[in-house]
Amino acid sequence: MVKVLLVCMGNICRSPTADGVLTDLVEKEGLREQIDIDSAGTHAYHIGEPPDLRSQEAAFKRGVDLNELRARQVKKDDFVQFDYVLAMDKDNYKHLQAICPQDQAHKLRLFLDFAPHLKVPEVPDPYFGGEKGFEYVLDLVEAASKGLLADIRQRLN
Repeated sequence: MVKVLLVCMGNICRSPTADGVLTDLVEKEGLREQIDIDSAGTHAYHIGEPPDLRSQEAAFKRGVDLNELRARQVKKDDFVQFDYVLAMDKDNYKHLQAICPQDQAHKLRLFLDFAPHLKVPEVPDPYFGGEKGFEYVLDLVEAASKGLLADIRQRLN
């Protein structure tokens, strides 16, 4: 079993969107029994809350349901439990780096490292933007999810 943790600041926009998109892709590929996906936030702002309604609506338009997801805060133990700990942006990467055990540092990466063709290093936070920001996040997340899945397939083989 390969375990993936997707991380943003509050775990209500970017990381649950990535969680939903990657889960949907994994299910369509018939790999749900081999890949476990979760999401978390570096901050405790929204623990227990569902994803932002704008994230849910944008994802639902693409056939991805985020309704069951609930925000949680990342914890040090996550670095031991997960094979991939993927930050949505450099700021959250730095927060994760600060709590990451040294022997687990190889697991920490930026999510968009798996979509180098985009030439975009970070998934921007759409929280204070309009509807187009949530659509753009979905575009980025879909591309990175495909790249990540290709990387996981190599690991599984």
